[in-house]
Amino acid sequence: MSDKINSPRRRFLEMATVGIGAVQLAFSGLARAQSSQDNPSASIATAGMSNASFGNIKQIDAGVLNIGYAESGPHNGPVVILLHGWPYDIHSYVDVAPLLAAAGYRVIVPHTRGHGTTRFLSDSTLHNAQQSAVALDTIALMDALKIDQAILAGYDWGSRTACVIAALWPERCKAIVSANGYIVNNLESNKHPLPPNAEHAWWYQFYFSTERGKAGLEANRRNFAKVIWKENSPKWNFDDATFNRTAASFDNPDYVAVVVHNYRWRLSLAAGEPQYDIFEKRLATAPVITVPAITIDGDANGVAPASDGSAYAKKFTAKYAHRIVKGAGHNLPQEAPKAFADAVIEVASY
Repeated sequence: MSDKINSPRRRFLEMATVGIGAVQLAFSGLARAQSSQDNPSASIATAGMSNASFGNIKQIDAGVLNIGYAESGPHNGPVVILLHGWPYDIHSYVDVAPLLAAAGYRVIVPHTRGHGTTRFLSDSTLHNAQQSAVALDTIALMDALKIDQAILAGYDWGSRTACVIAALWPERCKAIVSANGYIVNNLESNKHPLPPNAEHAWWYQFYFSTERGKAGLEANRRNFAKVIWKENSPKWNFDDATFNRTAASFDNPDYVAVVVHNYRWRLSLAAGEPQYDIFEKRLATAPVITVPAITIDGDANGVAPASDGSAYAKKFTAKYAHRIVKGAGHNLPQEAPKAFADAVIEVASY
């Protein structure tokens, strides 16, 4: 770990490491659920966890962050970076990563800024979560790990990061898997109202636009996330152990500031940073993605209903396919790990 980490940050990381160890001990007796390997949606009907944890979490300075990440698979294998969404963490991929590692891939799963053991190197850095800043965190991680190119796969915030990198830095991206399609933010478009049912599904971004909402998230980090999990994935019967394993990541001191900035920025209620203006202007043109891509939807997604992919198919100019996974909700890789891993392996062959 870098010596740049100050004492409070070091104490936070030490406490997080102890927490991870406790999770490993608590669940070390759990066996991998074979049904989730054989049936793409088997884990949807299963309340318990299959893989207990990622084991050791590594730390590396990258850009403005000290990033915590899990790594598995052969070091010389083709690289896959798995990007999680909100309010989730790297454990969305706890069953995907072993499948890809067994297939010969080097799998890297980073905590996004504000989550888990990822911390800002300086407390004075704006806790910005605009899309280009978050995407550049992944580029910085690749640079720090000396990775020239990777397959990027994600959902929610992670899908957006994969799309942004593929659109702006295609030389760093071999291919992508993106849940819910092409989801690059356009601030001008975001000013236009959606149909009431769609606005209702995004209620929390309006809540976060208020100081009451910020205070509510601070006071109720875990309960808030549990509400979102249930709304986003109404068919996913996760248990308390599964939720609590991820919820530990919300104890990150940067969490509330990062989450609130993300949603306020989307509604043009919080400014981004000038150094990212050039990237946001390019993203506002909805640039096409020129690398191979698979988009994937769960047909039980409570916040982003599944589609046939036709609305954004023209945004992908290389080989492209769209998949729908029956019974899966918004946290698609954790609910249907085999289907997600299969999509990564398939797009790698394009």
